Amino acid sequence: MDIEATVRTYIAENFAYRGGAADLPASKSLIDAGIVDSTGVLELVSFVEQEFGIAVGDTEVVPENFDSIANLTAYIQRKSA
Repeated sequence: MDIEATVRTYIAENFAYRGGAADLPASKSLIDAGIVDSTGVLELVSFVEQEFGIAVGDTEVVPENFDSIANLTAYIQRKSA
């Protein structure tokens, strides 16, 4: 499974992003870009838990894990290992 592609597609289809999934920059802050807000972060957490079978702890919901596609992909890879 291509984690990054799955995350990109989810974000492009479920948030107010006007471009395609491939247009989303991997390292750009999703919050600073206005793509995801605080409620959107909670939606991302739910998506990650359901799609990848990962339990996300409250202390793990931080920008280092959820603020960009690159951070989220790395987080999922670490948790899946």
